[in-house]
Amino acid sequence: MAKQRSKPTAASMVALEGGTFRMGSEAFYPEEGPCRSVTVGAFEIDALPVTYGEYRRFVDATGYISDAEKAADPKRFPGADPTLLMPGAAVFTPTAGPVPLNNHFQWWQFTPGASWRYPLGKGKSLKGIAKHPVTQVSFNDAMAYAEWVGKDLPTEAEWEFAARGGLEGREFAWGDELHPEGERLAKTWQGEFPWRNEAPPGLERTAPVGSYPPNGFGLYDMIGNVWEWTQDPYHRLETPTRPCCSSSQQADDPAANLKVLKGGSHLCAPEYCQRYRPASRHPQPVDEATSHIGFRCVRR
Repeated sequence: MAKQRSKPTAASMVALEGGTFRMGSEAFYPEEGPCRSVTVGAFEIDALPVTYGEYRRFVDATGYISDAEKAADPKRFPGADPTLLMPGAAVFTPTAGPVPLNNHFQWWQFTPGASWRYPLGKGKSLKGIAKHPVTQVSFNDAMAYAEWVGKDLPTEAEWEFAARGGLEGREFAWGDELHPEGERLAKTWQGEFPWRNEAPPGLERTAPVGSYPPNGFGLYDMIGNVWEWTQDPYHRLETPTRPCCSSSQQADDPAANLKVLKGGSHLCAPEYCQRYRPASRHPQPVDEATSHIGFRCVRR
């Protein structure tokens, strides 16, 4: 149960009393099951994802250097193309036309110079997106921010409890239909993935935080817009059916240090990645950033 709060600002948190809920899903991807009863304690959670503006204040105050701004250790990637070890990050790049959907490397490109400062690469600034969710942040980067503000990252169970907004056993955060009465309730892909983007101008990627209705707990953007980091290691309940949302082969490596992402992103589409749901989960290496991963914080 959530305590009522007024319209959120960037710093707003929602206090949740915790409780027992049915976690997971058995209707979509095998790694989300089995459904099980889980109990979480009381905690507060950010009403909105952390924005570029907020992250900039953290970096300005601390001088923090993100993982994407550092060169990769060549010992970790023997034989790798040296250009792929430069500072940079993965950027979603639409294809020129329809392509088979069995190879996600067709639309992910490692872009030298991409980081939270230049989410699409050098020369492409943050102008106009200060209120969008910050992207190109690794798990390490998100934890550094959380510690700076005296908070933490949510566990997977806390995140899913919050995302469900008090709805028990529903597939979506708002019910059992993706677009009830034709209404879009989250920032997901519009058009034909991964080449035809029919989103309004300026919203082809992320949207400003809080652009869509809140869930039953008064939390915004728990579904879509950006995937969000949790602090839980990715233990495979089952191997992901298809690593649709990671730009890295490390996500398939059992030895990689992986954390759970939750909630889906603006790249989720019915024909490809139906992970715009509270139960969705995906592995991501802790030191890798992409143009569709962000985070929010909790306080216990």
